[in-house]
Amino acid sequence: MTNPNPVIPPAEHQTSVAAQDLLNSATSGVIVERTAQLKNGFHSEGRKFARMMAEFVNVKQVGVASVFVYEETFGIKDKLHWLIHLNSLDAYETMVQMGTADQEYRGTVSQEQVSEDRGGGAWDKIFVDGSMRETVLLPQFWGMYGTQVDGDLEKRSAAYRQEGPLTGVPGAREQVALPGDQILHSGNAGIMLHRTAQIEYDFRSEGRKFAREVAESINENLPGETTVFVYEEAFGSADRIHWLIHMKSLTTYYRLLELHVRNEKVRDLYFQERIPAEKGGGTWARMFVPGSMVDVALTPQHWGMYAT
Repeated sequence: MTNPNPVIPPAEHQTSVAAQDLLNSATSGVIVERTAQLKNGFHSEGRKFARMMAEFVNVKQVGVASVFVYEETFGIKDKLHWLIHLNSLDAYETMVQMGTADQEYRGTVSQEQVSEDRGGGAWDKIFVDGSMRETVLLPQFWGMYGTQVDGDLEKRSAAYRQEGPLTGVPGAREQVALPGDQILHSGNAGIMLHRTAQIEYDFRSEGRKFAREVAESINENLPGETTVFVYEEAFGSADRIHWLIHMKSLTTYYRLLELHVRNEKVRDLYFQERIPAEKGGGTWARMFVPGSMVDVALTPQHWGMYAT
């Protein structure tokens, strides 16, 4: 599905690689989200560097890695987000090898990005020191990290049924029972909401079940308009859940509001008693650390954005 929005082109338009050859949030086995804050005065240079490096990876690592660049919509200005989609953790080692041995890549990274009349310098002059961070996301599957649903769903996942050692996890596409032309993802969405929340350790299983059920309720009711995938944070905060909420456009947010106001079945998800009596009972509100649920809106970067 391609978003026809003429104002904000989807991220798959950033690259010369054909959409069918790109990994995205539905098909990748790993997403590395890299963020960095541009220094004042280097807004244009930073965006050009971000897009140049993304395109370099897209062209040289077809089928291994695909990179899209986004801007924070209502958050911190001039903060860039790269979503680096990999087919597996093995692909990350391929990326490391490229950074170590590929002389063309190394030359591209080290070339001057700032003109001499502005002092000259490579990419390290463009970004605020210490602002570049990475978060590793793995598509969530039932039973992950030793959690329990009902004893049956855990055994239906591709990860459980795979014979031999586990060498990767299924893409988030497995979470959604919809045809491909009704699914939005990081490549074709007009805007994304990245929601994060920290689950209370005592409610690890209940929190994951709720996260998946909420995502499914949106996917079922807004096909072709909004698609939600759930991910786990690896190598970071334990039991921190990530939702990527892919929307056709910013105005689709009103459809999400409407769904949660008017659809009684969806509303009931939030009022159900979900915590067992032996744990004190309660709704979803007890599952998460207070204040830990945060939304960041991301717009696909395009040339000329924010007057750069």
